[in-house]
Amino acid sequence: MRKISAAARPANRAERAADRRQAIIDAAFDEFIDRGYAATRLDDVAGRAGVAKGTIYLHFRDKQALFEELVRTALVPLIGRLAAPPASGGSIRAALENFAENFVNEVVTTRRGAIVRLIVAEGPRFPDIADFYYREVVSRGLSGMRALIELAIQRGEIKQQGLRDFPQIVVAPAMVAVIWQGLFGRHAPLDATAMFRVHLDLIFGERRAT
Repeated sequence: MRKISAAARPANRAERAADRRQAIIDAAFDEFIDRGYAATRLDDVAGRAGVAKGTIYLHFRDKQALFEELVRTALVPLIGRLAAPPASGGSIRAALENFAENFVNEVVTTRRGAIVRLIVAEGPRFPDIADFYYREVVSRGLSGMRALIELAIQRGEIKQQGLRDFPQIVVAPAMVAVIWQGLFGRHAPLDATAMFRVHLDLIFGERRAT
C-alpha cells in the first residue's frame, strides 16, 4: 500500500474541510429557500449536508453567519460584474442592456432570486440580515449603477441629470422581475428582458429604426 506523505495529509484534511464547508453552504441554500430564514434550523442543515451539527460551528458562528456566507458566495460576486462599465467604445445603454440580460439569466430565472425574495419578506423581522444585505449587495450595486449613470450624463446619453440621485429608478425592473417571478410567474409569465428594454427606452429614448 502506498504511504501518504506527511506533506500530503494536511492538504487532504484541508480539502476535506473545504468540501464539508461547501456541503454546509449548499444545504443551507436549500433549507433557507424551502423554509425561510426564521424557520431554518441548523439541525436540518446538518442533516441535509450529512454532517454533525457541531461541524457547522467549526465553520460558522451561528445561523446568521451561515446565511451571510451564502449571500457572499451566491450574490456578491455578481454585483461588480453585472454593473460593469462598458467595453471600450461601447455605449452606456449597451452596458445596461448587458446588465439586464445577465441579471435575468443569473438571478431572476435561478434560485438566487429566492434569496432576494427572502430578504424582502423577512428582512423587516431580522434587521441584521437586511443591514448586511444592504452593505454587501445593495450599496455596491447602487454605487456601480450611479457610476454608469454619471458617465452616461457626461456623454450626453442621458438627458435627465436628476437620475444620478436615484439609481434605484434604473434597477427598479430588476426587483419587479424577481418579485413577479416568485409570486405571479406561474399565472402570468413575465418577459423581464423585454421589460428592461422598454424601461431603457424611457430613460434613453426609443431606438431609431435602422
